[in-house]
Amino acid sequence: MQVACIVHVIRTNRPFYWIVFLVIGSYLTILVYTIVAIIPDLRHDPRGRQVARKAVAVIDPQRRRRELQRQIQLSNTVENRRRLADECLQSGDCANALELFDGLLAGMYATDPDFMLGKAQAQAGLNDFAGARQTLDALIAANPNYRSTDGHLLYARSLEALGETDKALDEYRVLADSYPGEEGRFRYAALLARTQRITEAREVLNGLLDRARLMPGYYRRKEKEWLAAARSELARLP
Repeated sequence: MQVACIVHVIRTNRPFYWIVFLVIGSYLTILVYTIVAIIPDLRHDPRGRQVARKAVAVIDPQRRRRELQRQIQLSNTVENRRRLADECLQSGDCANALELFDGLLAGMYATDPDFMLGKAQAQAGLNDFAGARQTLDALIAANPNYRSTDGHLLYARSLEALGETDKALDEYRVLADSYPGEEGRFRYAALLARTQRITEAREVLNGLLDRARLMPGYYRRKEKEWLAAARSELARLP
């Protein structure tokens, strides 16, 4: 604990006397330094705030939902209901998310593309891929100029889940070049492998991993789930 505090002193260019106090002090000195220096820094550091939010989410995963529900009680606006629907979707409560998005799709918002996409994502989360595809088809018909890579990926996943393999491959082929991440390329390769197009699958997976090696470290950390899945899939290929 002393070493961690001393490192913080050096990195933040604080007065040298803090190092002296920390070296000769006890737990009380560490506590004082944490209160007067580390905690205020965390409050103003975006990374610190992100860590704090994650910690709160682990300790009390329902806290944000309760806050959003209170806001709706105070002001039952479309924006507040949308935020609650997004929170339900992110937390995996797709049944409530679907109900909320259905409620939002009314009146002047009956064909709102973001709300329709949220509904489709909730349907897919409930394994209703037929419903998700129907919602996405309606979204495209009502909003022909709307573009969403997440919506495109969901459409391809829906086609795959419904057994329309050739159409899914066509969509994944486009996503392999356009999706901002590795999930599109991985799903394309995985479906190629399942249809016994092993050589093509191997080429896509190798290209995925080669490309990731050239990307910055933060990108590899962000995409680590799909990079690990690609390595695993590549190892399983005959």
